[in-house]
Amino acid sequence: MNLVLLLSTFSLFIGVLSEEGLNPAIVNVGAIFSFNTINGKVAKVAMKAAEDDINSDPSVLGGRKLSIKLHDSNFSSFLGILGALQFMEIDTVAIIGPQSSEMAHVLSTLANELQVPLLSFTALDPSLSPLQYPFFVQTAPNDEFQMTAIAEMVSYFSWSEVIAIFSDDDQSRNGIITLGDKLADRRCRISYKAALPPDPSAKRGDVLRELHKIQMMESRIIVLHSFSRTGLLVFEVAKSLGMMGKGYVWIASTSLSTVLDSFSPLKPEIANSIQGALTLRPHTPDSKRKRDFMSRWNQLSNGSIGFNPYGLYAYDTVWMIARAVRLLLDQGGKISFSNDTRLDGISGSTLNLSALNAFDGGKQLLSKILETNMTGLTGHVQFNQDRSLINPSYDIINAVGNGQRLVGYWSNHTGLSIVPPETLYSEKPNRSSSNQHLDKVVWPGGETARPRGWVFPNNGRELRIGIPRRVSYRDFVLLVNGTDKVQGYCIDVFLAAIKLLPYAFPYRFIPFGDGHKNPSYYELVNKIKSGVFDGVVGDIAIVTNRTRIVDFTLPYIESGLVVVAPVKKISSSAWSFARPFTPLMWAVTAAFFLIVGSVVWILEHRRNDEFRGPPKQQFATILCYTASLTSFLTVQQLSSPIKGIDTLIGSNERIGFQVGSFAEGYLMEELNIPKSRLVPLGSPEEYALALERRNVAAVIDERPYVDLFLSEHCEFSVRGQEFTKSGWGFAFPRDSPLAIDMSTAILSLSENGELQKIHDRWLSKSACSSENSEDDIEQLDLKSFWGLFVICGIACMLALLVYFWLMFRKFSRLPPEELDTTSPSTSRSTRLQTFLSFVDEKVEKPKSSSKRKRESMSRNGYHINDESPHRSGRMDRNMSQSGDSWLTQ
Repeated sequence: MNLVLLLSTFSLFIGVLSEEGLNPAIVNVGAIFSFNTINGKVAKVAMKAAEDDINSDPSVLGGRKLSIKLHDSNFSSFLGILGALQFMEIDTVAIIGPQSSEMAHVLSTLANELQVPLLSFTALDPSLSPLQYPFFVQTAPNDEFQMTAIAEMVSYFSWSEVIAIFSDDDQSRNGIITLGDKLADRRCRISYKAALPPDPSAKRGDVLRELHKIQMMESRIIVLHSFSRTGLLVFEVAKSLGMMGKGYVWIASTSLSTVLDSFSPLKPEIANSIQGALTLRPHTPDSKRKRDFMSRWNQLSNGSIGFNPYGLYAYDTVWMIARAVRLLLDQGGKISFSNDTRLDGISGSTLNLSALNAFDGGKQLLSKILETNMTGLTGHVQFNQDRSLINPSYDIINAVGNGQRLVGYWSNHTGLSIVPPETLYSEKPNRSSSNQHLDKVVWPGGETARPRGWVFPNNGRELRIGIPRRVSYRDFVLLVNGTDKVQGYCIDVFLAAIKLLPYAFPYRFIPFGDGHKNPSYYELVNKIKSGVFDGVVGDIAIVTNRTRIVDFTLPYIESGLVVVAPVKKISSSAWSFARPFTPLMWAVTAAFFLIVGSVVWILEHRRNDEFRGPPKQQFATILCYTASLTSFLTVQQLSSPIKGIDTLIGSNERIGFQVGSFAEGYLMEELNIPKSRLVPLGSPEEYALALERRNVAAVIDERPYVDLFLSEHCEFSVRGQEFTKSGWGFAFPRDSPLAIDMSTAILSLSENGELQKIHDRWLSKSACSSENSEDDIEQLDLKSFWGLFVICGIACMLALLVYFWLMFRKFSRLPPEELDTTSPSTSRSTRLQTFLSFVDEKVEKPKSSSKRKRESMSRNGYHINDESPHRSGRMDRNMSQSGDSWLTQ
């Protein structure tokens, strides 16, 4: 707005200022409010009380008096501007107000020009930037903090979207814009904004029209940001429409709390219309000064208006100005005014604009105000570098009965809590979700359980659920010819899930596709974004490009791309040693393992310490030895030159894929396979024909389709591992609560086993599944191993015959005294036992010749002396002869 034209318009109302000299005895402060409003009435009483308290203490202003001049703008920006100009006639050092942000934008321009500080505790528009309006100061927490508190409440209760109702004025509009930003930071959003005419111009018809629209919408979380008069009208109309009942959530800004505080107990008609609503109130810590002031309130107001916290901010704002003025004067500053030379001599003007004087000490006074550091009725008062008050906080109020109930607090320090914020300021900030707490809330309709916040619109419209019109793999989605009946695995999962939803789910299936080939699933999902469908149900893979346009539920089946190729079976023969066995084969194999182990034990028992010891230890040795033979018994049954996706990438072979699948895009975009190598195939029969005729070397498709394909085509097999990991889910619009609710239902189906039952009913087909995996192996019988067993048996028998012949030969050469054959009790059985003992006897390791000499001499009583080589030689010869004679016996 052009300042010169603005001032010219009102110059007729301005007289010549009379100078009172420097540092006058009376310090003038102006106040601009609509005194017919709740906050206007409260501010008037509180500012008058502050004026009296300051003037009753001469030390505050050094013997000077404070004079507050009141001007009623009566909801009019025109009258507000007029009042501000009139205040300049009386050397006003500061102005308290205005009440609305719309007026603050205009008056801030005037304050900048005349350098008069403008302080407001009700014009809390976040867009009133100190960079643009340096002489405007907000002495209460601005609406940025209030909207942050509301956004954190929405997030705390796990709601994802809200509807905003607001008065179409600067403060309310900009507050809602800020709310949208704060919600977006928490992955929430405003789904609809309902603008009403500015207060007090809104009529019942305006409100009724908007609420009718909101009734038809899905969200039931409503944020109301307006002044009290419009706000009460909205609640009254909402009550008449049944919108204050079960399922609705109403969160009102601080205007509702002023009604609850200033008109308690509430009139029955007002109380009934706001039951269950939540609202915020600026938090002011408890103190003796605050309690004393509140006890004086009825006397100060003469019962004209009830108290609310904005009375405390009005009182502190007056004291803030008084302290700043005293500090300015104590530091040598002056209260003086001078003409703005830019307004002199305007060409062609007959108006006396020189009457508008600028405050010479305005900048210094503003600086002292911003340096405020005091304890007032609102608690500790101090400004941050961005001119916002430190530690902004709010009470969270629940309208219950004829009054209110405190359910918690919000502070910029720690977020939501159930303890007063000032008790947490000494601790480190903790905004974690686990540290956020509120007491129980009584919601509209008397409910105590948290409302879901979202319902189907009450207009009878069924949700349009798109389904793919498949021509292959119809076990997943099948549209029965000639009827509207839809069935299949995916459909059954969907129907089972919606039965678990705690609300009715009206829907109808709408097929998508021409019926001649499988449709493009990307186009199907994109129909949600364009508004054609409200959701898509089917075998829809959750892939990146689709998640950018819709929200998916949790997967109800795992999926991933795999390679299918022809395989060649290895035929069985008599020497197929490495195949799985029939039960008889397993038994015979186990027996032969034990036999071979026993033979080895017999052969090694007399000489090997590993085959001696307690019976348990010897048996364990046999088992360990035989277990090593099993490494010969596992080989692949199926063979193919294609080992997996890497084989295909490194070749020039053609690759088949299913029409409509995301596989085509993945192979070209992610694996850089040329499109010329990709062959679209429309059905399992086309898969088999193309593979048999070598039109393609392999087919790449998702695992659920492949499992069904292989259940009927045993000559093919999966090669390698899945090279993508994904799943199938149901698609819904972005931020739709249905995606969350359906995900919860799918989890329940998985936990109670119903999901597996549906899978088994539709997809468990195993006609030849035991033959079509590269890891499957053929079951072999005994005749496949007769050659191995014959060789093994002959080798064992020959080894045993040779061994026992040698043992019998040595046994027969033993001296008679060792055999003890002279005993009369000797018998054939005794001799057999002696033979077995001989076989079991451990053979000592051969000793060195020098050691044998020493042992022989020790037995014969000789003393060993290394200095007698001749004697040593004779002893060696004697011992050698003795040994030879023993061996020949």
